[in-house]
Amino acid sequence: MAQEAQGQVRLAVFDYDGTIMDGQSGQLFAVYLLRHGLISTRTALRLGWWGARYKIHLPYRQDEARELIFRDIGRLDHDHVMRIMGDFYAEVLEPRTRADAVREVAACREMGLTCVLVSATFFEMARVAAQNLGIERVAATRMELDEQGHFTGAVAGEVVAGEGKVRAVTALANEAFGEGAWTIERAYGDHFTDESLLELAAEPVAVDPGTTLARIARRRGWKIASWS
Repeated sequence: MAQEAQGQVRLAVFDYDGTIMDGQSGQLFAVYLLRHGLISTRTALRLGWWGARYKIHLPYRQDEARELIFRDIGRLDHDHVMRIMGDFYAEVLEPRTRADAVREVAACREMGLTCVLVSATFFEMARVAAQNLGIERVAATRMELDEQGHFTGAVAGEVVAGEGKVRAVTALANEAFGEGAWTIERAYGDHFTDESLLELAAEPVAVDPGTTLARIARRRGWKIASWS
């Protein structure tokens, strides 16, 4: 359990998919790209098979779905992809953003907490969301760029999921504030894979949790919130 210490930077860490936003941004982005002719039907079918394996807990590789999407849009330069993501956020993600999440971010900032968005989704997409939410820092999955500014289709580093969220937030905070100079005051997540992140916080909050996380939260005495 993180302990508050005088002079430390206090963080509020928010998961994105299923917590701040109702839905899975990667899946929604794939549908959006297909609708606009930016990925092939073959890629969409392969993404559907990946999603089915994920849902029913068959073996799958975290990098695969991200590689499929960015191989198709790798022909576009970074600025073009950012424009697409901005349009996607405005059309699809912003309407799905939970009003209670917006209020919670504002409340955390009023308390003097530094807000961090952590997500398995693409860094560029998470950055757009963070800017619109007033969240200062972002830890999310980065995709590799070549020297010409085009995405190669490879994940740079690791997918920021599960224990990877802890590693990503720790690396970000250590670089920004220094080792031992920060603490996680609050953390918010919806999925059982967020347990390792939530347990680092002084105040962990399970937001509209799935069955497994709800059971964990009740057993450990964590707050359970319902956001709309």
